[in-house]
Amino acid sequence: MSVDPTRFRLGINYWPSRTAMRWWQLFDEEEVKRDFARLHTAGFDSVRIFLLWEDFQPAPDRISEQALHHLVQVADTAHDNGLSLMPTLFTGHMSGVNWIPRWAVDTERRPEPSSPEARFRILADNQVIHGFAKNWFSDEAVGSAQERLAGAAAEALSGHPALWAWDLGNENSNCCVPPTRQAAVAWLERMHKRIRTADSNVAITMGLHMEDLIEDRHLGPQEAGAVCDFLCMHGYPIYADFVESPTDERLLPFLGLITNWLGEREVLFAEFGAPALRAGALLDQARFASPQTTLLDEDSAASFTRRALDALQRAGFLGAMLWCYGDYAEPLWTDPPLDEASWERWFGLWRADGSAKPGVTEVTPFKQIGRASPPQGFPWIDIDRKEFYTRPYEHLCRLYARFCEHIEGG
Repeated sequence: MSVDPTRFRLGINYWPSRTAMRWWQLFDEEEVKRDFARLHTAGFDSVRIFLLWEDFQPAPDRISEQALHHLVQVADTAHDNGLSLMPTLFTGHMSGVNWIPRWAVDTERRPEPSSPEARFRILADNQVIHGFAKNWFSDEAVGSAQERLAGAAAEALSGHPALWAWDLGNENSNCCVPPTRQAAVAWLERMHKRIRTADSNVAITMGLHMEDLIEDRHLGPQEAGAVCDFLCMHGYPIYADFVESPTDERLLPFLGLITNWLGEREVLFAEFGAPALRAGALLDQARFASPQTTLLDEDSAASFTRRALDALQRAGFLGAMLWCYGDYAEPLWTDPPLDEASWERWFGLWRADGSAKPGVTEVTPFKQIGRASPPQGFPWIDIDRKEFYTRPYEHLCRLYARFCEHIEGG
């Protein structure tokens, strides 16, 4: 799809409310048509979707033709509704669980308990299994399999009028950490080359997140920027311990600008949002919150959405994508990831019954709004790029304070 570079892209991340991550197993084309029509009416122009890895590649040497067929149907529906599509490969990490095909799980390895990959449960064949993702940045067999999937998916959508960009993974460092920066860049180049063999014109990016700035995981903006056409950043004030409040919208442009500075590429802010319930339901569901999260009432979340979009547009980013389309239906709450990551049930702009939350009204004014000019320089950054990852968390906290002082000083 030809993307107007002067327009601020207004996007959303999509799983159906009824099925969540079981989408490709329980695919319903009419459901997608209804949801995408709803997105178009609200003013969205872009949708990020996720190719659940085991559904698309049940074996290293086998790609699901049915899943690819459904992917094309989704792209057709996106085009019919004037939506550009950004499919995400190798998913992978999602909402507090790592969905890894059983053939890509190592049941013998025991990483350090403090490592990022040890934090999350592994799901394969709809059940939790013990083990860890084989490191696709160093495991040749897994890398070859991923190359096969990237090629098949790119060939299926090559030249499709809805296709905007391919995303090379959702927060990959939550699944496995590259052993070196060189290994990270080599993997990116390998996937990039395979996609471009099938489609020489499509843009390619990768879903980085705040923790890729908080820690040195060998795959940050600099490594991604060496290969990708543009960079993505994900950020949520509810997960940051150095912000003023769970609705501090200043965090989002700050993270995006740090990403731009480090990677020297334009940035799409590809995930932000907050879990929100009606005021009357909030007290009843508050028991599902955790010390690390905050549940908001829908009006507060709507106000945050408006302020966040305004801040991201004014900062000159390519666009912004909300997390996410809809709350998840209650029958899904007893299954991973929603059984333990309960707050993930309510991030939607639409409730599970299809009714719109107040946040939808706040999105519409940003429909087809122009991009602002990016800032000229970073006067609040007082270190060299090479210094950042020597003490990333310390630098991030200090630079955030300087950024806030800078924007408040006008």
